[in-house]
Amino acid sequence: MTAFPLPEPMRRALALAKDAARDGEVPVGAVVTGPDGKIIAEAANAMRTANDPTAHAEMVAIRAAAEKLGTSRLDGCTLWVSLEPCAMCAGAIAMARIARLAFAAEDPKGGAILHGARFFNQPTCHHRPEVMSGIGEEEAALLLRDFFRDRR
Repeated sequence: MTAFPLPEPMRRALALAKDAARDGEVPVGAVVTGPDGKIIAEAANAMRTANDPTAHAEMVAIRAAAEKLGTSRLDGCTLWVSLEPCAMCAGAIAMARIARLAFAAEDPKGGAILHGARFFNQPTCHHRPEVMSGIGEEEAALLLRDFFRDRR
């Protein structure tokens, strides 16, 4: 079996997840790339450090990308995340009109893309990005397992 190299944006999202873990945050990293594939924004989870329950990596990266592009619509952009987004983040992805979502590890407990609410499958969801999962899954899952094991 041939292993394919991870795309640069996912490698960066995983590096940001490692940084988050080092800072005591749940290890999640997110990167937004523009239509040309270049990174335009990135973030790590910052809920504890910012005392902000909405400071998920995805939310912070989406806000930064919108600020940089000067628009609330991230048409043609891709969001790369180390963990399956929750319902809040899925809502933001849809509202921002992100074209593609790529995530590493599935989250059976808190994810809302392939699990739980399955946000993009709901009839009330007005925008559904292309979804790619499992990209860098082993590394992301190991980061999460180690993080939570060390806290128990």
